[in-house]
Amino acid sequence: MKDNFSTQAGQYAKFRPSYPQEMIEYIVSQVKNRELALDVATGNGQVAALLSGYFTKVFANDISQKQLDNAAKKENIIYSVSSAEKTEFDDNSFDLITVAQAIHWFDFDAFYKEVYRILKPDGIFAVMGYGLLYTNAEADKILRHFYEDITGPYWDPERRYLDENYTTIPFPFNEREIPRFVNEFTWEFEQLTGYLETWSAVQHYIKEHNTNPVDIIRDELKEVWEKGDRKVYFPLLLRVGQLK
Repeated sequence: MKDNFSTQAGQYAKFRPSYPQEMIEYIVSQVKNRELALDVATGNGQVAALLSGYFTKVFANDISQKQLDNAAKKENIIYSVSSAEKTEFDDNSFDLITVAQAIHWFDFDAFYKEVYRILKPDGIFAVMGYGLLYTNAEADKILRHFYEDITGPYWDPERRYLDENYTTIPFPFNEREIPRFVNEFTWEFEQLTGYLETWSAVQHYIKEHNTNPVDIIRDELKEVWEKGDRKVYFPLLLRVGQLK
């Protein structure tokens, strides 16, 4: 798994959007027992923190210690540094395993083998994420240009799985039909640009050019943003299944 986020771990914790409570509640409602949950590639612990209100204990791992240093702290969350594909957990340990906005970085075969080892036979596996944000029409035009043309060449190939709404990832589970979810926020301009700067493609651009590509659109986007309602929407991606 690539570590594209240690560099901006602090910004990631501050500016990345959270997941709506209704989606977490839906996932939890599919789980028979609520003893142990695992959030894989937890990043700043957003999902782990949400799950901590439902499970006796939540384990959360990530390859980045810097991400974990910025993670939400709860008494029943245990963080550890490890890859998604190789953990030290016992066989048949977890009632729920989640992956949020990260599975596209994994070695699918190795990871799913590990899931089959550590998930309980009646446990639930859930993959979640979010696609490209959308807002008002004028801002969308600028953001689409930024996404496709300015930072487009700097996205890792794995990004396509998100563009394809996770429909093309391998999913070797008995899959359940799920409702659609959309996340809605009202953002100040600084929140919007802060979020853009967490993109891995933005960091790749900065590394190559030593300049921030957000500056290319900043003034134009700000003018449009201040005229609009500052609403931001994220289409949410979710796949839920059980072991076959």
